[in-house]
Amino acid sequence: FYGIPYSNDMWPYHPRGPGAYPELPLFENETIVNDAVTPDDQKQFTTEFTERTIAFIKKNRENPFFVYLAHPMPHVPLYVSEKFEGKSEQGLYGDVMMELDWSAGQVIQTLKETGLEENTLVIFTSDNGPWLNYGNHAGTTGGLREGKGTSFEGGQRVPCLMYWKGTISPGTVNNALISSIDFLPTLAEIAEAPLPGNKIDGISILPLIKGEDVEPPRKSFWYYYRRNSLEAVQDGHWKLVFPHPGRSYVGFEPGNDGQPGRVNENFPHEGGLYDLRRDPGEQYNLMEFYPEIVNKLEQIASEAREDLGDDLTGNPGKNRREPGRTE
Repeated sequence: FYGIPYSNDMWPYHPRGPGAYPELPLFENETIVNDAVTPDDQKQFTTEFTERTIAFIKKNRENPFFVYLAHPMPHVPLYVSEKFEGKSEQGLYGDVMMELDWSAGQVIQTLKETGLEENTLVIFTSDNGPWLNYGNHAGTTGGLREGKGTSFEGGQRVPCLMYWKGTISPGTVNNALISSIDFLPTLAEIAEAPLPGNKIDGISILPLIKGEDVEPPRKSFWYYYRRNSLEAVQDGHWKLVFPHPGRSYVGFEPGNDGQPGRVNENFPHEGGLYDLRRDPGEQYNLMEFYPEIVNKLEQIASEAREDLGDDLTGNPGKNRREPGRTE
């Protein structure tokens, strides 16, 4: 392990609460190698993490390996190395994205040079949508509703690019419903590794990656947020949102240059049925027109509540999972 132990904004320089967080440490395995990360340190993280990844690949080229390269960027606060500063001509956010693009290219080039390109799956993705109240440091949803911290598409739908020479055909586009929880069983199947005996919520998507003509393995999805609130369920291209209090960016001016704008953390969102195939922006509530679809999705929600519970309806659930822990 080499990196920071939590989000890069949880430090004394946080714009919403200067001094509210302790110093941000940098770890190498279990040793703190820098007990107080500075803005100048963060400027070097993308390059430094990339270089360490390349060194790891070269060192382990003869052995199976797994690399999780979790760049702090483009999470606010944004920093970029001097060699990319101003290079994109699209502001700091553009510079940051340009450096991340360089990083991905360096990793793939290393796989080519080490002869591992056809034996390595590369996944480039994100954990959530943009933090919209940070304005020009947030990115864009591309017209999707709301953003980070919500169960709407602007908070949940993220890019996912995969590269595996000889296995994934260039230019392939797949709109099947998948989640990052599907990566574990997928990688285990590729590596022919056994899964743990406890419940695994993910589903292997290896057939989709290989381009096989199969039905998408994941038919439905449960949108849990705020500890254990079931805020929405999805089946195919249909999504049913339940009434719930939650974050909303609507009606507020976004911030600028690293300073956040206001956001409503307890907006009373109304329920709705949305056809994501025709309306990915979740603008047209179709509940009154498709009662049979609503009933089907309500049944999926009932199964979710019975399994994992739901704070919104007071259901404790029968099979709530314990968090994973390391010894």
